[in-house]
Amino acid sequence: MEEHNLGTLVSSFTYTRRPVQLIFHQEFNDVLQAIYFEKKIKKWSALKKRALANGDFDMLQILAECRNATHYKYNSED
Repeated sequence: MEEHNLGTLVSSFTYTRRPVQLIFHQEFNDVLQAIYFEKKIKKWSALKKRALANGDFDMLQILAECRNATHYKYNSED
């Protein structure tokens, strides 16, 4: 956090977004699981990330649902 807020690396993503604030953390026993999780949530929308950070798992589930016409919930043949 300190390095991000000091702007140590000019080419970093957070350099122009300072000051940064930690809003979520998760501990892992396996570094590979941590890397997998980080890569996964980097692809999420800002709304999904905010729901995770706030512990709003109901909203996270809603935002994670597929909303296209071919999804089973929207299929008229049910």
